[in-house]
Amino acid sequence: MQLYNTLSAEERAQLIDEAGQQRLTLSFYAYANIEDPKKFRDDLFLAWNPLGVLGRIYVATEGINAQLSVPADHFYEFKDTIEVYDFMKGIRLNVAVEHDDHSFLKLTIKVRHKIVADGLDDSTFDVTNKGVHLKATEFNAMLEDPNTIVVDFRNHYESEIGHFVGAITPDVDTFRESLPIIEAQLSEHKEDKNLLMYCTGGIRCEKASAFFRHKGFKNVYQLEGGIIEYTRQVKAEGLESKFIGKNFVFDHRLGERITDDIISQCHQCGKPCDNHTNCANEGCHLLFIQCDDCKAAMENCCSSECQDITHMTLVEQVQLRRGVKNGNMIFKKGKSDALKFKKAETSAEQPLAVAVAEKPKSIRQRIAVKKVLIGKGEHYYPKAQVGQFTIENGELNLGDAILIVGPTTGEQKVTVAKMQVNGAASEKAVKGDKVTFALPFRIRLSDKLFKITE
Repeated sequence: MQLYNTLSAEERAQLIDEAGQQRLTLSFYAYANIEDPKKFRDDLFLAWNPLGVLGRIYVATEGINAQLSVPADHFYEFKDTIEVYDFMKGIRLNVAVEHDDHSFLKLTIKVRHKIVADGLDDSTFDVTNKGVHLKATEFNAMLEDPNTIVVDFRNHYESEIGHFVGAITPDVDTFRESLPIIEAQLSEHKEDKNLLMYCTGGIRCEKASAFFRHKGFKNVYQLEGGIIEYTRQVKAEGLESKFIGKNFVFDHRLGERITDDIISQCHQCGKPCDNHTNCANEGCHLLFIQCDDCKAAMENCCSSECQDITHMTLVEQVQLRRGVKNGNMIFKKGKSDALKFKKAETSAEQPLAVAVAEKPKSIRQRIAVKKVLIGKGEHYYPKAQVGQFTIENGELNLGDAILIVGPTTGEQKVTVAKMQVNGAASEKAVKGDKVTFALPFRIRLSDKLFKITE
């Protein structure tokens, strides 16, 4: 009986496009007593897999924490599968502000010790004695109260691109780090201040509010449904958004725009920017903020060392990574000495550990032509022998010489003789366009599209 994914992310993305179905990105959580998390996990997989549900879900004896993507046509069937469980009947589903059919490309359901890694011993306090839930109007009103202290219980890379005006935004890598820090900072205000807290979807505040009540804080409040539900209510009721910037999300999108404010900067050049990217060096994969200009110049890399590594063959890259453990304890999100404009303190651990390994000196000479990164590979249609790309920088014109580069694809030089842009024949493609043209070889999601400039 199949209880795991059999398709690669690339194959799944192609199927999604071919199906042409609108997908909804949503999240939910529920604290409940689950006696057999493994069976619960398997039952969910068997129910959701046939419906085309994709996402990242954690289950534990204490409940479920889910972020997923559902075909719109199967939304009500999906709801039926969760409402067979009493603790999920009528559960609030936080629907994303912005949708992306590729937000998730696999269905991953994992059994964990906890659905949120909070580092707390739940037996030492009453986890049901939570803070008062506030809707958007109530939350906005309390923000205006001079006796209110508002705290962001997300991580530094989340709050950096968007937060509530006036919020305390701890410089932490994990949720568990923020609890003792905030407790110490606010220890003198346990009775005279309103402690107002928020997070992405509400789940972190469920436990945090109970923890702070246990620690003696008298007036504890939390934003019901988190930033996602707050934004929905703000739009539905025509309220002023006190949240500015982007809301970081843990899927392919990495963020959804709430307001037009850009409150962060490119970690490489300092320009106003709030677009996260992962370093293209698979041995680094650092999450950081990168503007379009730096993205093109650095080829999606956080440093010149990582850029050099991406020009190696796949075999050389794998050899370089061998024996190097690249987890969150080594590769801190957005913290590296290579990032000149990251406001937070850099970690003692270097995300460039793999880059110090000995490497050939002539890596940059492997591609002798001058080129500029203009896009990335999206799909390849084998029957038609057509490749699809997204233009992310600059433009592509008929007659342009291009270079397609990837770990498996290698380096393929082609001249664009005929192309379609957004489904219609065209002579020019610009930023944001989907462009397709005939190719005698297969491209992949990791492939980069360069325009040769000489």
